Amino acid sequence: MTAVGSKCKVCKGPAVIGLRRHHAHFCAEHLQQLCRRQMAKAIEDFDMLSFDDRILVAVSGGKDSLAVWDMLIEAGYQADGLYVGLGIGEYSDSSGGYVRRFADERGLNLQTVDLRDDYGFDIPTASKATKRVPCSACGLSKRRVFDKAALDGRYDVLVTGHNLDDEAAVLYGNTLRWDIDYLARQLPVLPATNGFPKKVKPLIRLTEREMAAWCLVRGIDYIVEECPIAAGNKHLVYKQSLNVIDESSPGAKAAFYLGFLDRMAPILQGRSAAATGQLHDCERCGSPTTSTVCAFCMLIERSAEHDPVPVDMVLPKRARKEIS
Repeated sequence: MTAVGSKCKVCKGPAVIGLRRHHAHFCAEHLQQLCRRQMAKAIEDFDMLSFDDRILVAVSGGKDSLAVWDMLIEAGYQADGLYVGLGIGEYSDSSGGYVRRFADERGLNLQTVDLRDDYGFDIPTASKATKRVPCSACGLSKRRVFDKAALDGRYDVLVTGHNLDDEAAVLYGNTLRWDIDYLARQLPVLPATNGFPKKVKPLIRLTEREMAAWCLVRGIDYIVEECPIAAGNKHLVYKQSLNVIDESSPGAKAAFYLGFLDRMAPILQGRSAAATGQLHDCERCGSPTTSTVCAFCMLIERSAEHDPVPVDMVLPKRARKEIS
């Protein structure tokens, strides 16, 4: 929150946002400067990008992915967008509209993939057919489509809009389970190896709130509603828990995640399945996997055999009651 009458730390003009972890308020212009510096520092510290790279940005219609695309273009990078239609009813229709308008208004190149048209399934159907929770089916599908688009398009790097809140929440969950394989792979840069494209996360030093503020002052429209089938996702619970901690101890969330990258990630280096050479080619699609047939090919097979499932059939029970 920004108190009425708060002044920008830099220019003493009217502030639009207060950031407790920085112990400061900022006006629109100096908020943008802060965001630019934080992204540039992440890119430089982890050698994420060069200005010669052909970049593919995975965009969902939400604030983070549209903001990072906007920031990269403004900074002078060559960045195209990729939108994946997930088949989540009106939510997917709306999110796709935000992405297309953003690209059209700025004359940017946008590629689109539709799961139903291109692969014969959608996320609600995949969730029911495979008995995966919707977010698991969604994450698996997006990762494979993102990888394929980046490799087929011969892009040098794939960018996602994961922010500090996202990464801290994932780290929290992986630490609670002591999932060494996931912890060893939770890095801001995953190099191009074993059939995977290079993947980077330029927003790791910026929070959801800062990205929302960026979009506000830049006039970027984005979908505000959360995905209707994501309610109850443990990731959201982890975010809420960390927010409670950060409220009483500003900066704790950033210290948790950035401290992990600085002190623990180097110790875990080389401990993932990919790094230890446990991957081989899927016998159906050729993608790297730890099994004979990759999880995505299995998902396609099971989903294709299942009748299409309407969105309301995979809504959490609470959400179904609200609709009825």
